[in-house]
Amino acid sequence: MNAYVFPGQGAQYIGMGADLYEKSAKAKELFKKANSILKFKITDVMFEGTEEDLKQTNITQPAIFLHSVILARVLGDDFKPDMVAGHSLGEFSALVANKTLSFEDGLKLVAKRASAMQKACELEPSTMAAIIGLDDEVVEKVCDGIKNVVVPANYNSPGQLVISGSVSGVEEAVEELSAAGAKRAMILKVGGAFHSPLMEPAAIELAEAINSTKFLKGICPIYQNVTGQSVVDPEIIKKNLIAQLTSPVRWTRTMQNMLADGAKKIIEVGPGNVLQGLFKKIDRNIVTESAGI
Repeated sequence: MNAYVFPGQGAQYIGMGADLYEKSAKAKELFKKANSILKFKITDVMFEGTEEDLKQTNITQPAIFLHSVILARVLGDDFKPDMVAGHSLGEFSALVANKTLSFEDGLKLVAKRASAMQKACELEPSTMAAIIGLDDEVVEKVCDGIKNVVVPANYNSPGQLVISGSVSGVEEAVEELSAAGAKRAMILKVGGAFHSPLMEPAAIELAEAINSTKFLKGICPIYQNVTGQSVVDPEIIKKNLIAQLTSPVRWTRTMQNMLADGAKKIIEVGPGNVLQGLFKKIDRNIVTESAGI
């Protein structure tokens, strides 16, 4: 069975998507349509912008989404998913790729999500930190014991967890987790506390947009971040997408469930190869590849 997976924020790179634009008339058409929907030339930033330009949340999220979704479209009949999943933002790419959402609606929701998250980040100083080399339970216990907001945000693979919250909460947790024996406890250069309670204002704003968007039954199941479980019901997909902003990304569980359900090949669609590396940490013999034209 083929599992197609879609990356999230952090996978962006200078010049992303330019080769697709040049090689494929279909890609060119979709990129131009995206410029029109977004009301600015995101292609200029993707193809020629600086690293700093690409780090802005309102650019990063639609840029990664477009790279992933347009690549999936250009694959045409070669795109044969038995299951899909996406890491955080990548969940939206996966839902367009498996035809739960239209290209236009997916892009509009991603743009809304990015602006809502940006606004939420500006309400309170907040950050995230990567914790390497500790059991999940140890990280959870330390976070629970801290008064200021700090929660597990991304369960990326066994022994690799990202925490998220207020600057003071994350700093205190990093100190305690280092003392508890973490191999690394490193504050990340991110815009704010994604997948934490501090994203509640963004979740409220995004919920309105999601609830007024048409979701269809996709061509294959999606394994969603909030539960790590396979879902086909559009109403449950909507609820999980809204909850995703304030809930942890259960990527370890997602990978384990996809493999248990028969995934034999993992194909990463979009920029980078981070997700392939995470699957290899679960099963080093699993076949992985990057989609390409």
